[in-house]
Amino acid sequence: MRSTRSVPVRLTLVALLALTLGALGCGKQGGEAPPPATPNPAPAASHPAPPAGMPPAGEGQMMGGPPAALPEGHPPLDATGAAAGAMGAPQLAPPAPGTGTGSEGLSWSAPGGWESQVPTSAMRRAQYRVPGPGGDGECVVFYFGPGEGGDPKSNALRWASQFQPAGGLSPEQALKTGELKVGDIPVMTVEVAGTYVGGGAMMGGPSEPKPDYMLLGAVAEGPDANWFFKFTGPAKTIESNRAAFGELLKSLKKGA
Repeated sequence: MRSTRSVPVRLTLVALLALTLGALGCGKQGGEAPPPATPNPAPAASHPAPPAGMPPAGEGQMMGGPPAALPEGHPPLDATGAAAGAMGAPQLAPPAPGTGTGSEGLSWSAPGGWESQVPTSAMRRAQYRVPGPGGDGECVVFYFGPGEGGDPKSNALRWASQFQPAGGLSPEQALKTGELKVGDIPVMTVEVAGTYVGGGAMMGGPSEPKPDYMLLGAVAEGPDANWFFKFTGPAKTIESNRAAFGELLKSLKKGA
């Protein structure tokens, strides 16, 4: 007779073999992950790197680098304490030491009631607070040095562009200019009125538009450079000081 005990043994061996094969199959699926693919190298830059010590293109102005130069013949923007060092604003070098002084300078007599103040920048040779019925005005005398500052007409147009005239006139249409001579000093006078917007807050202009304002100005030819007289304020104050400003101009003379 065949023994019946060998059958369970065979079945047990078959079951163990099946379990072993299944375990090996699972090991292949859940084993170590393949090594990560090597990333592609970054493409080469399409433009050469800047020289050592130089900022990338376009970074200079954001990091306070030198701004783009103004076009040749362009008059400078008002040089005020607010303008100097302002981000993105053209920066003017102060006049060379000794220029516009002594026999190379201009002098004048300030009207009575005008309060002399300490100039707020090297380009301001004088500044005054001018009281009046409309509120305080300001008269500033600018000097930029030999070869600087632009011609009288360009400055007159620039000053006019800082106003929005009434009646739909353009600044150029509202601009009034005149010529006079004080001794041997040629002077161009300037007048414009309207809403004063200036050159913007960063350039020393008002923080918000000022309606009913006026400007009386003058460009006087000094011994070595032009001098710029800019009197701005509420129209009532400027009108009440019109004669005083005229007397200031008539007192101009060469030499300190």
